[in-house]
Amino acid sequence: MKHVSILVPKGNAILSNVVGPFKILMAANQFLKQTGAREDDFFDIHLVGLENDYPLYDGLFSIHCKSTIGDIEKTDLILIPALRPDKLDDDLEQNKDFIPWILHQRNVHNAEVASMCMGAFVLAQTGLIDGKQCATHWAGMELFKKMFPKVHLVSNKIVTDEDGIYSSGGAFSFLNLMLHLIEKYCGRAAAIYLSKFFEIDMDRVDQNQFAIFQGQKDHDDSAIKEAQKYIESNVKDKISVEKLAKKYAISSRNFVRRFKKATQNTPLEYIQRVKIEAAKRSLESTEQNVNEVMYQVGYADQKAFRTVFKKYAGISPVAYKSKYNRSRVNFERPTAW
Repeated sequence: MKHVSILVPKGNAILSNVVGPFKILMAANQFLKQTGAREDDFFDIHLVGLENDYPLYDGLFSIHCKSTIGDIEKTDLILIPALRPDKLDDDLEQNKDFIPWILHQRNVHNAEVASMCMGAFVLAQTGLIDGKQCATHWAGMELFKKMFPKVHLVSNKIVTDEDGIYSSGGAFSFLNLMLHLIEKYCGRAAAIYLSKFFEIDMDRVDQNQFAIFQGQKDHDDSAIKEAQKYIESNVKDKISVEKLAKKYAISSRNFVRRFKKATQNTPLEYIQRVKIEAAKRSLESTEQNVNEVMYQVGYADQKAFRTVFKKYAGISPVAYKSKYNRSRVNFERPTAW
């Protein structure tokens, strides 16, 4: 079973970020049970604190943790709930003892770590996202930038996913983070099923899968921004680096250098990623066959399309459609949990 530790911070933790993930993981276990999954696929869910009992919201609510960090020798996934922004400094100080424990679990046991909303401030304190992307609530972005200048804070992503470290944007976007994790651990069918049962809009996650390219517009090179927009608006076209460089009156060599500096991708990688993301979305949501989708995103060579698709998606276009197309998922009425 996958051991999951939902942290319960001291002070002003957001209750919905504890209860919400717990309920979704429990529902995922019920789905796995109904579909006859192996025991290894299930989630072993724990609320983990620095202490066992926590009053929240001035005593209106309380949470009991059966485990403290001293009780957990090894975990596979750590979920960090949001902290309330009005008392952030105090809360970070109160919860600093989580930091060495998170680092131990990550460095020794290769645990994955996910933050929700303002929980990104706790995650950033570990140093695990230095040089990596991270999302947080828009209200905390300016403070986050000042406190953690080494982190690549993204302003328009709902979910980030990099090297087993995850984050989500503000408020209830943690629901999309949970669907993202469910899809990774349990597959597309489970994520779609839970999105329908809990009435969570999965399109926000789909937009995020494409928004990785939009997220790389957080730079000051106006010519490269225009080139990015051109690529994304002309998915069907065959676009060469030379054509782009000429269009924006930049030498090819200088254009490639500037593009890579601004977006962390070469122009060719960027073009390929945009086309493959567009293809994935069509394969997920339409009944078009692979050849139709291939032509739609500007490829004419089946072998070339398959090679590039597998490079970025991990599986072939046919396998992707078979696994993730929404109309092919069979839903059954859930039993109570």
